[in-house]
Amino acid sequence: MNSNKKIESSLKLKISDWELDFYSRPIIESNGKKRWELIICSTRSYKTEDVFLWNKKCPANEVNSVWLTKALNEAISEAKKQGWEKPSIIRFWRSSMKSIIKRSLEAVSIEAIVSRRTFNLLDRIEFLEKEIYPKEKGYVRGVLAPTFTSKMENPPTPLPEAVRGDALTISEISIGELKSAENWPMEFGDIFPIQQDVNDNYLVPGLRLFSKDRSLALSAWFSCLEPIKLVVNKNQLILEASEDDKWLVTDLPEKDANILNTKFLENKKNSFGYQFISIQSTPYIEKFAGFWILRDIELIS
Repeated sequence: MNSNKKIESSLKLKISDWELDFYSRPIIESNGKKRWELIICSTRSYKTEDVFLWNKKCPANEVNSVWLTKALNEAISEAKKQGWEKPSIIRFWRSSMKSIIKRSLEAVSIEAIVSRRTFNLLDRIEFLEKEIYPKEKGYVRGVLAPTFTSKMENPPTPLPEAVRGDALTISEISIGELKSAENWPMEFGDIFPIQQDVNDNYLVPGLRLFSKDRSLALSAWFSCLEPIKLVVNKNQLILEASEDDKWLVTDLPEKDANILNTKFLENKKNSFGYQFISIQSTPYIEKFAGFWILRDIELIS
């Protein structure tokens, strides 16, 4: 009887990947040292409406994998009390902390993925930097923890010929349509709930790829990229992905590049920076071989 109850209880645990940042914050503590803090949140998904949030301050003289491993075990324990399963994957993006974080995640048997596809975490940090930290004693206006975009200087790599597909188009779908993505048939991809307060009529720009014979192969390749956002640089359409990868999707006529860049800027202002990539065998079927929701998001300066 007890065994059955345990099984039933475990089936009800909420499941999600986690997102993590372990770095200094714009606050000088009473001892004159910068505040270090571990911030964890679960990745938003359609599996649960709940979000796990967890913060812990770290003494400046204990910024190491020993402290972080202990803190991770505390977070896992607290998450379990709140009905969460231990995550199998944690994403983070601070390259300067890569060694410490990877060592600690290995110690707690969690896969580490270095990726900026940490949209919920970035929203969380932005909230703390705007609403919480400025009210605390010792707050220092300015950038003590630099944004990840400050080092994104790698030149773009052309997409491999094998994954270019037969054709591509720049397209738009409405926020209202994107909110129903949970119900769309797709083989590969990564989608998450859209902010409900965004106007359903706003249009979201994105990239549609078509390949009659290799749509699934293309989607499998894209699924390993950790796609983040589409950007226009001069006349080039670029896909930013993973930690600091840049992929040259296509060259655009100058007029088209300017129009698309304007759309991206307006979308960032009005629609939380949502974008998308879709892969289909043809434009005439409703099934997706792959579909990803992206976001053009940055930390505040």
